[in-house]
Amino acid sequence: MREKQIRSAIKQAVEEVREKNPLAPSITNTVTQDFVANAQLAVGGSAAMLYLADECAEIAKIAPAFYINMGTAMPFYAETLPKTAQALHENKKSWVLDPVGIGLSNLRTNILKQFKNYPPSIIRGNASEIIALAKLWELIESSDAGQVRGVDTTEKVSAAKESAIALAKFTGGAVAVSGEEDLVTDGEETIYCAGGSELFTKITGSGCALGGVMAIYLAVATPFIAALTATTMFNLAGSKAAEVGAPASFKVHFLDNLYELTPEEVAGNFRVVGSFEKMFNFGL
Repeated sequence: MREKQIRSAIKQAVEEVREKNPLAPSITNTVTQDFVANAQLAVGGSAAMLYLADECAEIAKIAPAFYINMGTAMPFYAETLPKTAQALHENKKSWVLDPVGIGLSNLRTNILKQFKNYPPSIIRGNASEIIALAKLWELIESSDAGQVRGVDTTEKVSAAKESAIALAKFTGGAVAVSGEEDLVTDGEETIYCAGGSELFTKITGSGCALGGVMAIYLAVATPFIAALTATTMFNLAGSKAAEVGAPASFKVHFLDNLYELTPEEVAGNFRVVGSFEKMFNFGL
């Protein structure tokens, strides 16, 4: 029954986004704004790239969901990001956090500490970022694990499972850990998602775009289903686009596939193993 419920919820999320065209504004990495916006548009959503504190706080009151990515840290983010998160929290709006580069500067650390007071609905990152955030929020015991190397991970996805579950239980939402095999959890159920392509590592912004698309689905679905739907769609579209075999062509074909995938394809291309540990397979 649970498998059928997941399939139905994913299918419904894909259909509703294409029908309703929800807006999910983003504060994101300046290097990846174009890709984030185009991915959001490709799945049927609407995009807006923001950075001014007053604009972000005002739009946070009316947008159904929001995306905050710590990517290119700017000095004014010290005001913009906490003010936006507070507005989202006070207006009971859903939002996605991508703690890119956590630990690289005092600015990032101070902002991410404040976010604990305004918990996001979905947290998306690589394994090192997820571990580091759980440590920063004092949800797990501190260790040497979770060290970041720029925006790259030094840990495998499996190493972040405990941290992801702890974060999800704290926020009451979902956590998605990206890697060779993605992990999505709501603190109770943990699902591993296979698929995608190594070519994701040869283009800029695939993780940022994934977070932006999660925000689009968050406008119509629960955090767990929104994170699963976006992850499922990215892995399936990535697997299909990888057939072209080169980064530039891959990026174009990837966006085409996001646009062309049917709700049935997104919802139906997995199998469930076990009662709580679930493996999604995308044509592998």
